[in-house]
Amino acid sequence: MEEISAFFNYLMNSEEIIQTGGLLAILLIVYVENGLFFGFFLPGDYLLFLTGVFVASQHLEQPILLVLFGVFAAAVLGSYTGYISGRFFGDKIRNKKDSLFFKQKYLERTSRYFEKYGNRTLIIARFLPIVRTFAPILAGLVRMNFIQFTIYNLIGGAIWTLTLVGGGYLLGNKFPFIIDYVHYIILFFLAITTFTVIKGYLNAKKEFKD
Repeated sequence: MEEISAFFNYLMNSEEIIQTGGLLAILLIVYVENGLFFGFFLPGDYLLFLTGVFVASQHLEQPILLVLFGVFAAAVLGSYTGYISGRFFGDKIRNKKDSLFFKQKYLERTSRYFEKYGNRTLIIARFLPIVRTFAPILAGLVRMNFIQFTIYNLIGGAIWTLTLVGGGYLLGNKFPFIIDYVHYIILFFLAITTFTVIKGYLNAKKEFKD
């Protein structure tokens, strides 16, 4: 039990992931979080931002272009995996019972985003925890046109990667001392994430009542 707890704590610790797992661990987490339903809890936004900061400070000794391309590819491939699983296993997903790693309400919340924003959800969702994971699954489940999905998948993946990894890299270059404030960066992103999730839940609840 302690080993399982330690493993989950590791997965939630972006700083440790970057330092011990390197680029390979980062890419694996990005891939899983962007389309495999059990990856919704993984750190996404602040992992990418910290990756950019660590590359700038040379704590992660990889060329920035390689990191940008790798994260982009992992995000896009993860979403393709989610789309395919939704398209071919849609009925099983619809009928799947709630568990620790899956909640039907996550699909319902993502569905409301699709109703409100249409295909643009695949771009917007990149910056929304949980919705980011389930958006490609739902796109496959409703049999969204594959070419359309590909376009939005590529655009969303590029914007997400450039904004967070690129932003962290530029900030790390301009203010090298920021590496000493990693925990504050994590708390900042956690606060934004928590606010976004709560706001999304309240909005969805309100729309459901209406």
